[in-house]
Amino acid sequence: LEMAKISGGGTEDTGPKTVRRQEEKVGRNAPCPCGSGKKYKKCCGKLS
Repeated sequence: LEMAKISGGGTEDTGPKTVRRQEEKVGRNAPCPCGSGKKYKKCCGKLS
């Protein structure tokens, strides 16, 4: 019990938080959402 107090309690949930994206995932062959007219994989998808 003393070690739990020293280390910060140990009762909080310290696991990874789940993050969900707001928009639907863009397919690699779909038009790029930036509006360039290129396919996503040839435009902004190169960065990923």
